[in-house]
Amino acid sequence: MAQTELKTKKVVEKKVASKTPRVSKASAKEEVITKLRIRVRAYESKILDASVKQIIDTALRYDAKLVGPIPLPTEIKKYTVNRSSFVYKNAREQFEMRIHKRVIDILNPSAKIIEALTNMNLPSGVDIDVKML
Repeated sequence: MAQTELKTKKVVEKKVASKTPRVSKASAKEEVITKLRIRVRAYESKILDASVKQIIDTALRYDAKLVGPIPLPTEIKKYTVNRSSFVYKNAREQFEMRIHKRVIDILNPSAKIIEALTNMNLPSGVDIDVKML
């Protein structure tokens, strides 16, 4: 008799627990965060770091919230070339190109920040991709 009472209590507790109101995710206020993602690429890491510092200084001048710079893996392209075309066929040289990358996220950028970043002069050899997320 005691076992049947325990089973009925468990069933009642489960029913009561399932009737509690649930808060849906849509009803909660969600703040929309826009991001300005800047990907910077260069062959030389010193030039890359200098240009990233310049971008960060420009963004901080206008009180922007920053995430980064985040270093991404260095892309290495290797090329193998014959030293000689006829007699010394087995002699080869290897060359490589290293592409260093960084990512900077600017949270909720204003129009002034975007304008300042577009008017900025960066050294040659630095490639920049800007996306709004």
